[in-house]
Amino acid sequence: MVFPVENDAISLGILVVILALIFKTHTMPRFAGFYKYVPALLLCYFIPAIVNSLGIIDHASSDRLYFMASRFLLPASLVLLCVNIDLKGVFRLGPKALIMFLTSTVSIIIGAPIALWIASRFAPELLQGEGPDAIWRGLATIAGSWIGGGANQTAMKEIYGASDALFSAMIVVDVFVANIWMAFLLFGAGISRKLDGKLKADNSAIADLQERVEKQQKAAARIASFTDIMMILGVGFGMTAAAHALSGTLGPAVGARISAVLESNPDSWVRLFTSFGSTFFWLVVMATIGGVALSFTRARSLEGVGASKFGSAFLYILVGTIGLHMDIGKLLSEWHVFKYILSLGFMWILVHISILLLVGKIIRAPFFFIAVGSQANIGGAASAPIVASAFSPALAPVGVLLAVLGYAVGTFGAIACAILMQALTV
Repeated sequence: MVFPVENDAISLGILVVILALIFKTHTMPRFAGFYKYVPALLLCYFIPAIVNSLGIIDHASSDRLYFMASRFLLPASLVLLCVNIDLKGVFRLGPKALIMFLTSTVSIIIGAPIALWIASRFAPELLQGEGPDAIWRGLATIAGSWIGGGANQTAMKEIYGASDALFSAMIVVDVFVANIWMAFLLFGAGISRKLDGKLKADNSAIADLQERVEKQQKAAARIASFTDIMMILGVGFGMTAAAHALSGTLGPAVGARISAVLESNPDSWVRLFTSFGSTFFWLVVMATIGGVALSFTRARSLEGVGASKFGSAFLYILVGTIGLHMDIGKLLSEWHVFKYILSLGFMWILVHISILLLVGKIIRAPFFFIAVGSQANIGGAASAPIVASAFSPALAPVGVLLAVLGYAVGTFGAIACAILMQALTV
């Protein structure tokens, strides 16, 4: 084999083997201590980045893999992650669970602009620039991750055109800050009764919720047949095809309308919505809406045979292709920018925590709803069940339920956050 590898088939094979080894070791007891501190998602990004930085795979040839993953696997992933949303089940969790989830979402949307504005008082250059390296474009990708998940994060990268170097820094900040906060939530789960006492919360609903979830969990699971697998692929890629067809019409039409308005009035507020003219924007939106719409049909039963697992697999392949674009040496050479981004991440999470605890205190929400509502946004379907199961293993599906709801609103919430940040810089 000649390095760097330029053959797409070989590059894809190397990438998938890397991902397989990561998740294989993730389940091995001998690596439990390592993965306790190093998330698998981070390795799915950084090991391909190391492969790229060492010159094993040609950076230019990996562009074709990224295009395939972002245009085909990403929308299919969004469909399959959203198709199992049980909106009735979400509402049955009670108003406090939904209030804390939505409070978490809103606090993330407004937290980034607040943090960016505060930081700009000390570093005005953070509000300068409209190119691919503009800080707000990178923060929009974190908003996608913290409200929805990895699929929403990569969607924001594509929609707002954040540079690969900036996106690499955002990945580090995202994982680093989010995992520190998760550690606090897990600690809080161990003293939840004391925290509920301070919040004066009634947690009697948690016991009822636990019993109901146990019954739902047993009823849904079954062994997947070949027909089930083909149905999952048919739903995912069929809706992806529909999303491509609709976005191919809506993107150019909306883009032409926006351009016409800006030609006559360059200072129009419409300039904040230029991303709405992107075909990729509508591809993501249509895939998300399609997945939610399918959740009201029999397609939702596909979750019992692993629809979200297929969606997650597609997502991790996409994350790996993004990693193949990262140059670690370049990231280290731009530490002066990275330190500002890390500070922004901590300010952002502090705004989130402050609003969350304030609302939780006002409505006397059990700490379980506060913790899971927060992690369902910031951690997503991968870690929200971990936090939920820290209270009780039977409550893990509640974390998944709220996290999947985050997938549905993640794209739209991140766009709202990006618009607010862009308004500060224009």
